[in-house]
Amino acid sequence: MSVKLELYRVFKEVAEAGNITAAAQALYISQSAVSQSIKQLEGELQTRLFARNSRGVALTPDGRMLYEYVRSAIGLLETGEEKLSQSRELQMGHLTIGASDTVTSQFLLPYLERFHRQYPAIHIQIVSGRSHKVLGLLQSGKVDIAFASTPQESASLETHPCFATHSVFVAAADYPCDFGHVYSLAEIAAFPLILLERKASSRLYLEKYFLQNGQRLHPEIELGARSLLVDLAAIGFGVAGVTEEFVHEELSKGRLRKLATDFEIPPRSVDLCVLRDVPLTPAAQRFADFVKDSLSQRSGTPLNWEN
Repeated sequence: MSVKLELYRVFKEVAEAGNITAAAQALYISQSAVSQSIKQLEGELQTRLFARNSRGVALTPDGRMLYEYVRSAIGLLETGEEKLSQSRELQMGHLTIGASDTVTSQFLLPYLERFHRQYPAIHIQIVSGRSHKVLGLLQSGKVDIAFASTPQESASLETHPCFATHSVFVAAADYPCDFGHVYSLAEIAAFPLILLERKASSRLYLEKYFLQNGQRLHPEIELGARSLLVDLAAIGFGVAGVTEEFVHEELSKGRLRKLATDFEIPPRSVDLCVLRDVPLTPAAQRFADFVKDSLSQRSGTPLNWEN
C-alpha cells in the first residue's frame, strides 16, 4: 500500500463531516492541510473523491466506494488498538504456562488461584510436561512462561529460583530394611529400585550423581508418573528415588519412611523461566511479577533474575 494511512484518516473525516472546515477542527489541523491531504490522496489514487456543493463537499461514486473500505479498515485498526489497551490493563488476555503436574499441584496452585481472582478476564492455559518438554515449548514460543529445573546450558533463558528440591530414597514403613542404618551409595544402588523414566530430569540428575561417584543405577521398575512411583513404594515393591518436597504428606503420615544415607545429593532448583530478550505479554509479565513478589515477601529479601 503506497498511500499513507494518515491520508485515509483525513479522507474518512471529511467524508463523514461533509465539510473541510469541520474536518479540520475535528483533526486539529488547518483547513489547508486537510485540502492538501485530499488533493494528495486523489493524485495517488488517480481519481476524484469529492465534489463541492453548497454545504461543503460530497463523495463522488469512487469516493463512496472507497469510503466503505476505509471506514471498515480504520474501524478494525481502532478495535485492535482498543484490544491492545485492554490487554495492557489486563482487562483481557491469554497466559500459557508450561509446568509438570507435580509442580502445578505442589507449587503453582495458590498463585494461580490468587491471580485468577485478581484478573478473572485473563484466560490461563496450563501445558503439562517435564522440564525438558516445557523448556522446549518455551523456546518455540508455545508457552509464555515455564517452571522447570533449568539446564546448565541456559544462555537463552532468564530464570528466577522458586524453590529447591532434594533427592532422597524412601520405602514403605514395613519394608525389610534397617531404617536405623546409614546407607552408602553402593548399598542404595543394590536395592530393588523404583525410579522415574529416564527422560525425567530428576532421574537423569540422580543417575549422573551416582555415576560421578562410581555407581550405576539399575532400577527394577521405571515409571512415568510420580504418584504411581509413590504408590508402589508404599506397598513394598522396593526403594524409590523421589523428590523429598513432593512426598511430605506421605512421610508425615508414615506411609513412607526415608532411608538415612552417608551422602547428600546436591539440591536442584525449580525456576521460573522466560526467554531472554523476548518481551512478555502483559498477562505473562504480571504473572511473573506476581510470583516473584510473593517469593520475595516470603523470604523477606528481594530476589533478582539470574542467568
